Amino acid sequence: MEYLSLFVKSIFIDNMIFSYFLGMCSYLAVSKNVKTAHGLGLAVIFVLVFTLPINYLLNKYMLTPGALSWLGPQFADVDLSFLALIIFIAVVAAFTQLVEMIVEKFLPNLYSSLGIFLPLIAVNCAILGGSLFMQQRDFVNCGESIVYALGSGIGWYLAIVCLAAIREKMSYCNVPKPLRGIGVTFITVGLMGLAFMTFMGIQL
Repeated sequence: MEYLSLFVKSIFIDNMIFSYFLGMCSYLAVSKNVKTAHGLGLAVIFVLVFTLPINYLLNKYMLTPGALSWLGPQFADVDLSFLALIIFIAVVAAFTQLVEMIVEKFLPNLYSSLGIFLPLIAVNCAILGGSLFMQQRDFVNCGESIVYALGSGIGWYLAIVCLAAIREKMSYCNVPKPLRGIGVTFITVGLMGLAFMTFMGIQL
């Protein structure tokens, strides 16, 4: 039940886009059509699901104060927490490079569509935010970090695919000229954010 609660909350209540506004640059830029939004959303899920548990283990057994005590009593006072941000980014960058190579090899059309925003997953604040929130919330085991990563990734995926679908439909609408493009997109994102706020009333 705890895992289910964490999973649902990370998708709807603690949504990376609508609750924390993380990853907005690629969210707005790649949400022009569903196909590219779908590809980037899956890439974000993949990177989150693999990097967050690794960062959890690194944080627990290397970075927190006294985490190195398993090496011996002489390491009990070692504090490497100041390296957390650098190590988290390094892990994310490594998996982003892996995703980029896979997409370029097997999905060249999607690779061309995503352009610069695929390698920019390495500095996507939604990805790094997941690891920092994991550190802040002090999950009790690796399972919770995996569930949180999967839920956060799905939440980001739903947000970008839904916006892309709406933007595709709006291309056929008679939008006032001053609001066309990014203007009406901002309004749409705001309305979607208000819609997602209704999930805050869920009691799990």
